[in-house]
Amino acid sequence: MAERITVFAKGLLFDNDGVLISSIGSVNRCWRQWAKMYGVPDAENYNVPHGARAIDTVKSLRPDIDPEEGLRVIEDLEMADTDDIEVLPGVRHLLTTLPPERWAIVTSCTSRLLEVRLEAAGLPWPEKLVAGDMVTNGKPHPEPYQRGAALLGFAPEECIVIEDAPAGVGAGKAAGARVLAVLGTHTEEELSQADWIVPSLDEVQFTASEDGLRLTFPSVK
Repeated sequence: MAERITVFAKGLLFDNDGVLISSIGSVNRCWRQWAKMYGVPDAENYNVPHGARAIDTVKSLRPDIDPEEGLRVIEDLEMADTDDIEVLPGVRHLLTTLPPERWAIVTSCTSRLLEVRLEAAGLPWPEKLVAGDMVTNGKPHPEPYQRGAALLGFAPEECIVIEDAPAGVGAGKAAGARVLAVLGTHTEEELSQADWIVPSLDEVQFTASEDGLRLTFPSVK
């Protein structure tokens, strides 16, 4: 039986894909289509590294092309493929009850793709946001989560990062934040750098007060 943990934080920094919504079907389809368009070997079986910025993936796969052009192509493909995007368990209630000044989305996808995905999922637009096209260095660099904490007006050490991918977990830890990992896209072993691991956000209880947030959850780590 998982141990029940209670922790406190000033703010929460959520990754989007794999934490708030599931877009894995779209991501896989579109990247394989992109890989085929750009002559990537074994394109039909390509598995994109989850949690990385698209522009960084473009640069790694085809360093010889204009990365901005490659980014626009994959963005356009993903923006047109939203039919099976779904809100993950517990998320809708969470985002509609948390004080808006206490949370931010810190995502590797671009602002325009995030807007399309949140709209498709029917989730609220966050008051505070750090997208992949708003930082110089993407995850696993600490910059995205450092920026997210600063937007909320807190130190990273006062925040909890909620992630599903090793790159994001690494970014949160490097920024100095505590990290709560959610299972789904990766295994417990792959997320072992996180402070805690939960099966889903549906099992996390949040209580807000003037001083911050109280989180209670059954950690499997």
